[in-house]
Amino acid sequence: MSEMSVLHMELGRDSYDVVVERGALKRAGALLNLNRRVLLLTDSGVPARHVQTVKSQCKEAQAVCLAPGEANKCPEKYLEILKVMAEARFDRGDCVVAVGGGVIGDLAGFVAATYMRGVDFYNLPTTLLSQIDSSVGGKVAIDFEGYKNLVGAFYQPKKVLIDPDTLETLDRRQFACGMAEAIKMFATSDKEAFERLEDRSVGMPVEEVIGRALKVKMQVVQEDEKEKGLRKVLNFGHTVGHAVESISSKEPYPLLHGECVGIGMLALTEGSVRDRIARLLHRYDLPTACRCGKEALSAALVHDKKAESERIAVVLVPEIGRFVFEKMSVAEITEKSGEVLAYQ
Repeated sequence: MSEMSVLHMELGRDSYDVVVERGALKRAGALLNLNRRVLLLTDSGVPARHVQTVKSQCKEAQAVCLAPGEANKCPEKYLEILKVMAEARFDRGDCVVAVGGGVIGDLAGFVAATYMRGVDFYNLPTTLLSQIDSSVGGKVAIDFEGYKNLVGAFYQPKKVLIDPDTLETLDRRQFACGMAEAIKMFATSDKEAFERLEDRSVGMPVEEVIGRALKVKMQVVQEDEKEKGLRKVLNFGHTVGHAVESISSKEPYPLLHGECVGIGMLALTEGSVRDRIARLLHRYDLPTACRCGKEALSAALVHDKKAESERIAVVLVPEIGRFVFEKMSVAEITEKSGEVLAYQ
């Protein structure tokens, strides 16, 4: 058994631990309170053995397995899960457990936040992207009317279990999406880690990537849980990225979230910063450009949740390891993004 790393998220009454340990899923029963009814939410893209490992440690598990993909983070699936819980007579002493990637974590967390005004939520992320980003911080949501995370809440988990062994079954494209989020955090807040990734001769074990990215995110969340200011740094790449993702979701072969974030980072950077980020994205076979309609991008940006008085708060990175906030109009963002988005 590998050494267990425990990171503590200090949020007063909502504080919790994030456990990073190889084989952690096998110890879920010892690390979590599963001696009650458990709504176990997963999808068919998660290897069955991971789900069964957790389910076998539950006193009474009601498993719901969805098809994989962002399309299932929707009101219809949300209501289906609530119906399962209501019919099984779940009460406020029971819990919801997510075993899967970011979509499953977001949906399960929103179910937990709203069923009977809140039940305990445990997140067991199985993708690199969810392990270093969406599993911590308390943002839970579903998509609505084609717009990402339009209906949601801030609801912290009781504990997060991160088992790097689950990444052995993760396909390269999904792994790369997780690296895009790590690159995002290091570009804004950890210059040394960014330089370590750039230096092929040094390298960085995946446990260290997870640990360092989590420390960046957790420090930000502890200072600004409800995204009133500093936490917006975590949106680097997401302003244009979410817009591209909304547009791409309607295409036959949509881009994944991490791929869109990578494109979004490049859209609002320039010079050597853009070049350095692009080289790292390219190393993981992540796209560094895409084609979309100028009008479509503008329309998607109008619905951005970060918009205030028709201007959107964006994160800019003038140099690696340093960030600034700036408010830009939709027209300014659209114009600046032109080189990367190659408007049709």
